[in-house]
Amino acid sequence: MYRISKTAQFAAAHHLETLPDGHPCGRQHGHSYRVTFRLESYTLVGPGWVVDFGELAALVKDLDHRDLNTLLAFEPTAERLAQYLHECATRLLETDDARVVSVRVSESEGAWAEYEV
Repeated sequence: MYRISKTAQFAAAHHLETLPDGHPCGRQHGHSYRVTFRLESYTLVGPGWVVDFGELAALVKDLDHRDLNTLLAFEPTAERLAQYLHECATRLLETDDARVVSVRVSESEGAWAEYEV
């Protein structure tokens, strides 16, 4: 079994529209996000990897310096971002035995959400 991990960063703005008036996350604000992908596979592809680290990093590059509310079709909480990036990473896999174990999205050093299937 091969296990890999890739951490990538992006900065983006968002707000959460369904919060009560006055909640600080209801206002437009930004985060320096850190995303950690964890994958595993029994099979290697290409030159001998589970997936190209560069392809994983590219998944968050599309989010960098963007307003997530205008880019995504869901309210961009850390939890929903983790699920979305998990689904994106899963589409990169080339073998049936490879899987995305988890995706962790950190909004700050002390606050993160993780999605795994």
